[in-house]
Amino acid sequence: MYKKVIIQRFLTTSLTAVAALSVTPAKAQISLTGQLRPRLEVRDGFANLTPETASPASFVSQRTRLNFGYKWDKVNFGVTLQDVRVWGQDASTISPADGNKLMLHEGWAELILADKTDSTQKFKILDFLSFKVGRQELIYDDARLIGNLDWLQQGRRFDMALIKALHHGWQVDMGYAYNQNTENSSGTAYTPGNVPATVKTDRGILVSTPSGIIPLTSANGNSSATGNPSYANPANTNAGNQNYKSFVSLYASKKINQTKLSFLAFKDNFSKYRPVSVVTDADNDGITDGTIYGRVYDVKGTNDRYTFGGMLSSAIKNVTIQGAYYHQLGEDRDGKKLNAFHASVLASYTKGKFSFGPGFDVLSGNKTTTLASDSKRFDPLYGTPHKFWGYMDYFYAPTGSPASGLKDYYFKTKYTTTKYYVSADLHRFDSNHSLAASTKKHLAHELDLVLNYSLNRFTNIELGYSAMMATSALSQAKGQDISIDYDRSPSFGYLMLNIRPDFLFKTRG
Repeated sequence: MYKKVIIQRFLTTSLTAVAALSVTPAKAQISLTGQLRPRLEVRDGFANLTPETASPASFVSQRTRLNFGYKWDKVNFGVTLQDVRVWGQDASTISPADGNKLMLHEGWAELILADKTDSTQKFKILDFLSFKVGRQELIYDDARLIGNLDWLQQGRRFDMALIKALHHGWQVDMGYAYNQNTENSSGTAYTPGNVPATVKTDRGILVSTPSGIIPLTSANGNSSATGNPSYANPANTNAGNQNYKSFVSLYASKKINQTKLSFLAFKDNFSKYRPVSVVTDADNDGITDGTIYGRVYDVKGTNDRYTFGGMLSSAIKNVTIQGAYYHQLGEDRDGKKLNAFHASVLASYTKGKFSFGPGFDVLSGNKTTTLASDSKRFDPLYGTPHKFWGYMDYFYAPTGSPASGLKDYYFKTKYTTTKYYVSADLHRFDSNHSLAASTKKHLAHELDLVLNYSLNRFTNIELGYSAMMATSALSQAKGQDISIDYDRSPSFGYLMLNIRPDFLFKTRG
């Protein structure tokens, strides 16, 4: 009984101290928030066309986060713990052998080197200067090329160091990241993929993935030296198939009234590799199970890619106009000579609660005459494809994108109130260049509908539905087997509950 009283007093004192620190005029502040985001999805042709005989898939995934923040004049500190899983992925009672799905989404510290609003800071040359290091999210402009990919339950984060400067309305960020698999004793070889534990051979037999190899998988799931490899598609963004070895970034922006101009220069480097093939006999019966084709990243040097460009956005009364252009040079992830571009323009008119407007995106791709040693395919880096090129994730998401590039003509509408919003987006997707076996460039039309309703201060519920009308050219553009009869009317629906509590809110109120 005595121990119970002591523990209760300790907890009460600790919580009181935390609450007092977060609300008093003291310079240090603590925040503690969370997120629970379960999402039911029904997929009937999501991301890739499925055969007409295929059945729809449904599941519930869940993200759980706990965010801790500490803010002081000289140091900011943030930690985000995250657990992502599919309901039923684990048995109701699991053993330690099942593994630990809890991970660190963010863990960073920011040293404040200059702040003109702080009288104790002696460095006054810049309005603000800080050094942020650790695992952190990175978002620039509309997250077109650099973003946290919040739609995916696992999100995106970067292990990096970042210098942030503000002066007279200018923002300048300089970042650096360097990746390694482990604490090496010698060498800097880096295997840059999320390697699966098992892989199918070219004969379709499931075997353990050989150590140190990133396997190549064709559209039918079997190991293949050619085709559309799911672990080595150079147009797959989000580092889903090949993470960078290192990168250097520079971002600068200036806002004048309702106009913002920004510039991005990004150099990411990719480990060089050599192709390998391994003949397997998993059951040791003297009969081979087939061949695994893959890559080993033990070649010295890197393939260096350069992306640079800018964005201009301006609001004039009820009209917002935005334009952007980015270019890529150097080498792609496979070492091909790269020369690619991405351009976009959009306009939006707002009247009361209603907004609408057209837009156009073009991402360059290869022509049928493009040399095998060259690449014209633009890769939108580490942005948010789901936000721009359709909610069904057919383009520049983990399932790849057309080698011939993409044109997206779209019209977006949105009605917003204090309690809810409704949006409807219509896309027309065309290939930027003609496909090898077809003169068709039109790929599909897609309609995306979303209803988001706020239940209370910390909770909202979102319902979405997407439908696509595809042409026969889409499966070819995506590198799928064109001999299969695909369902050309795929659809996708989801229901998502998003709860983001502030655990100190009542105390603050």
